[in-house]
Amino acid sequence: MQPSQADPTSRIDLALKAVRALLFPVDGVLNGSRITFDSNGGELCSISVRDAVAIKEALKQGVHIAVLSERDAEGYRPLLEALGVQDLYLNGENLLYSYEAFLQRHDLADEECAYIGDDIGDIGVLAKVGLPATAIDGADYLRNRVGYISGYEGGKGCVRELVEMILIKQGKWPYIERGVEESEEEE
Repeated sequence: MQPSQADPTSRIDLALKAVRALLFPVDGVLNGSRITFDSNGGELCSISVRDAVAIKEALKQGVHIAVLSERDAEGYRPLLEALGVQDLYLNGENLLYSYEAFLQRHDLADEECAYIGDDIGDIGVLAKVGLPATAIDGADYLRNRVGYISGYEGGKGCVRELVEMILIKQGKWPYIERGVEESEEEE
């Protein structure tokens, strides 16, 4: 999303309508800003239930979901696979490299992707996608590099918020009451 003189709301609306894929990293966005270990040094993996429900709904509605990590985050694989996520890049690759591999795999354009980042490792991907976003607790210097700042923290609903926005704008979020005007237009 490039800066323009257009109303920012209309630019976000257009970007939301174009989204076919949502990508985000484990650290800072999916799990929040903490990594917790047990007494044996194993990582304890958890995510927001609301984010999990939204991930499942996005997949059900045909939106590709990809989860990336610049560190070994394989502990998240069983949890994410149980949600139905197939595009997992959790082995410590460069985020931009993982993003490019994802695009190629699904024959997607940058404009068809949204990405939620929260720190410096995300800048390369944020600069390419059609809808760059950050969690409200993302690094301050990302605020001028994104098209949308979530009202939620990483690990506490920012994924859910963006999924809802995408699906609502595309008419695919089944959990809202549709207005009379909307249902009349479809008839």
